[in-house]
Amino acid sequence: MQVRVLFFGVLKDIVSRSAETLDLPEGAVAADVVKHYERFVSAKNGILSSVAISINQEYSNPNTTLHAGDEIALLPPVSGGSHRALITRERIDPNALVAEIKHPEDGASVVFEGVVRNHSRGRRTLFLEYEAYEPMALKELESLIAEAIGRFQIRDAAVVHRLGRLEIGETSVLVVVTSAHRDAAFDACRWIIDTLKKMVPIWKKEYFEDGAVWADGEPFPAEIASPGAVTNPQTPASK
Repeated sequence: MQVRVLFFGVLKDIVSRSAETLDLPEGAVAADVVKHYERFVSAKNGILSSVAISINQEYSNPNTTLHAGDEIALLPPVSGGSHRALITRERIDPNALVAEIKHPEDGASVVFEGVVRNHSRGRRTLFLEYEAYEPMALKELESLIAEAIGRFQIRDAAVVHRLGRLEIGETSVLVVVTSAHRDAAFDACRWIIDTLKKMVPIWKKEYFEDGAVWADGEPFPAEIASPGAVTNPQTPASK
């Protein structure tokens, strides 16, 4: 069967073309396309290890089965870094991020906005403070976005988390997911925020009129808990 392969950015320069037709056996998967081009790019700074794959203009996973006439794009990391993950101490502007991430091909844009509420534990909350192991937190956010794109077949996603002191009503975390269809966007958005609360090293301290306390975290997933960890180890605080 024949498929059409598209190249962008540095990949286009390496293979000296922007597109070509490729013959593949029936039952081939997306990873077979990447394997075919290894002879051209294997010595080029490991670029193939970081490419994303799209099939018929949707992000896909390497094990997706191909069909005759499919259009496969090999996408190097976009300019400015990997996917849209940000840790900031500035106010988060949800409208600006939604406007930035949406594309004409999107049929759905799903937004989760975590907001500082005025009560917790039966007491009036004055404000919150967030801290993070920043290099690891950013890496985990980028990983969540990349996994969500492959797992839910969404087009793109962004996650912004704020650190420092936050007042009542301010946005602490923002997740935006765009996709051709709403079901994938809803599912991916829920998965990202739920997984973020379990995996990303960000902690929350709540301030009340009579004191302050670190918010309870959720137990680490079993696969990452240390063999020597205490019973019921706690992950970063719920947001």
